[in-house]
Amino acid sequence: MAVKKKVKAKAKRKKAPVKRPVMRRKIAKRTKKPARKAPVRRAAPKAAKPKAAKPKLARSRPAKAKPPSLPAQPLPGVRVGVVTHYYGQPSVAIVKLESGSLRVGDTIHFKGHTSDFSQCIESLQVEHAAVGEVGPNDDFGIKVLQHVREHDVVYKVAS
Repeated sequence: MAVKKKVKAKAKRKKAPVKRPVMRRKIAKRTKKPARKAPVRRAAPKAAKPKAAKPKLARSRPAKAKPPSLPAQPLPGVRVGVVTHYYGQPSVAIVKLESGSLRVGDTIHFKGHTSDFSQCIESLQVEHAAVGEVGPNDDFGIKVLQHVREHDVVYKVAS
């Protein structure tokens, strides 16, 4: 009978030991120091003037001439309302009428910080419906010729 030779098993290779990851030191960021405030400069004390032995002569100074003030601009008419909104693409202003009434054909004047122009009313709209006349406390839309801003004042020009 044939005897089988036992084959020796190969020895397993050992795994390399796990190395810890290298811990890197965090570098502190340099921060700017706040700028020093400049010391408050104080006015130097005024030196006392020696008293003059001479008697002072009374001098009369001429009064300073004031620049002429500009004459007040007369109002362009009677204030009737204020612009509450402006739509740029259709160039339409929404106006809140405070007092009086406006009709198609009346002349109105817009006055504001950057706007100052007059125009004739060609159409009035309330709630997207064309109307011929608006009264107090009405919000209405009007097509304007130039750009207006909120809070611009609307005057009715006497015609």
